[in-house]
Amino acid sequence: MNTPGNINHKFRLDGRTVLVAGAGRGIGRACAIALAHAGAEVWLMSRTQSELAAAVAEIKAEGGRAHALVCDVTDSVAVNRVIAALPSLDVLVNNAGTNIPEPFVSVSEDHLDTVLNLNIRAMFITAQAAVKKMLETPDRKSRGGCVINITSQMGHVGAPTRTVYCLTKHAMEGFTKALAVELAPQNIRVNSVAPTFLETPLTAPMFAKPEFAKWVMDRIPLGRLGQLDEVAASVVYVASDAASLMTGTSLVIDGGWTAQ
Repeated sequence: MNTPGNINHKFRLDGRTVLVAGAGRGIGRACAIALAHAGAEVWLMSRTQSELAAAVAEIKAEGGRAHALVCDVTDSVAVNRVIAALPSLDVLVNNAGTNIPEPFVSVSEDHLDTVLNLNIRAMFITAQAAVKKMLETPDRKSRGGCVINITSQMGHVGAPTRTVYCLTKHAMEGFTKALAVELAPQNIRVNSVAPTFLETPLTAPMFAKPEFAKWVMDRIPLGRLGQLDEVAASVVYVASDAASLMTGTSLVIDGGWTAQ
């Protein structure tokens, strides 16, 4: 039986190889930097070379190990090729997503396809390619593995003008559970991290609108928006041995939104 003691080492990721999809900016970038700080060798994947180069340079300047992979996650052929070429893989942070807020009756097939393609299909293909790579490791069952799907609190609740987004995020929560059950015999854990609205330069224009800001803040009991480093810290925890018994569930980082 394990006995309580100094458990700080359980939060470390030394010797682990991590792939972060959508790592050029926002949540993905913050996660890549945090995972490198925890000791992981990180492969950052996104479409934009300049953003990847900047993030990799920051990690290396702080003594971390990082590599850039230019790849569009909606290109399934490229995703499979790039991930298959990795030397090894222990952890996937599956971070892809978009949203086109609009009334349900106004949703065009074009917008529907765009959000479904990125939020579900690309996430599925990326996870599939990553798990294939993980299973190449002969001692995978003893070494373990981890898939972390970045979803949203909107995968647990509903909201007006977000029918397609909620559809996709609920789908990814179901996918997380099913994949966790299927991969448990290989000791590959699968969980989601589901943030609330975050305070970033991209969301600033949204919260400059008083009506929208009030609608959001009225629903967060803690009374503030989330921060990128709070989501990144949660991802490090889920990826680490500190969460070794956690699979098939969602870590909701929402300030209490979904508790109501």
